[in-house]
Amino acid sequence: MTAASDADWVADFIRHLDSERRLSANTVKHYRRDLERARQALDGLHWRRVTVHDLRALVARLHRDGLGGRSLQRLLSTLRTFFHFLIREGRVSDNPALDIRAPKSGKRLPKALDADQTRHLLDSEEASGTPLDRRDQAMMELLYGCGLRLAELISLNLDSIDITAGQVRVTGKGNKTRLLPVGKPALAALRRWLSVRGQLTSLDQPALFVSQRGRRVSPATVQQRLRQAAVKRGLGEHLHPHKLRHSYATHLLESSGDLRAVQELLGHANLSTTQVYTHLDFQHLARIYDDAHPRAQRKKDD
Repeated sequence: MTAASDADWVADFIRHLDSERRLSANTVKHYRRDLERARQALDGLHWRRVTVHDLRALVARLHRDGLGGRSLQRLLSTLRTFFHFLIREGRVSDNPALDIRAPKSGKRLPKALDADQTRHLLDSEEASGTPLDRRDQAMMELLYGCGLRLAELISLNLDSIDITAGQVRVTGKGNKTRLLPVGKPALAALRRWLSVRGQLTSLDQPALFVSQRGRRVSPATVQQRLRQAAVKRGLGEHLHPHKLRHSYATHLLESSGDLRAVQELLGHANLSTTQVYTHLDFQHLARIYDDAHPRAQRKKDD
């Protein structure tokens, strides 16, 4: 087989996508680009001779060269579709891309606010403004000060907070409850909010945070108000609840290095989840734990 006939097979496939399947020009362009990348990586090997081992080697090489998991998944999807077409046309007898899986993409996480940005966000004169300003300040203080998920914040009731003890009872994923310490700035913000909360809602409303209409605040409202707060305070950041939770975990780990404690505070079932959240070197932190914690040492000695 010549190189020209090899290219013809791709051209026939592209015509099939365009005329028979009537895919968009942009989608067809992606298919063509993926096949050109595969042809180059296969060093001119004709499609008829490509095996599953060739494709596994191709994926490994492209991954080492920095191609991400999602791009590799799309490339393999293109190859599976291409070989399915070739089988239909009687040009090959099997599909070598069928049982190959791409490496998983790394989980994308938001960049944490740095200490100065966090201070600028929370140390605001608007903290003692309108009832909604006070509510927003208390929500932000709890999101950052306790590392709460959005759903956890919204589900808080008046009896979830113990101002005197400085604690909040949170119901997280899997209906698991954890008791978290609340810092002085968050407690002060909560007191300011509770002093005006009655202006927005009735005495029989159990929700800690309510909307202007007196109902439990919605996820969309929290997200919108956080974005507005970031713009007002000149952060130039797309602020959302998860970013404050991520900042909480990152700052706490940077200052303490206590991965297990942060795992408990965040309500993670697995330590690996905490490691993914924080971008820190898990092996390094796990070694610190194993070397320093008495029970870890005992288990190791046993």
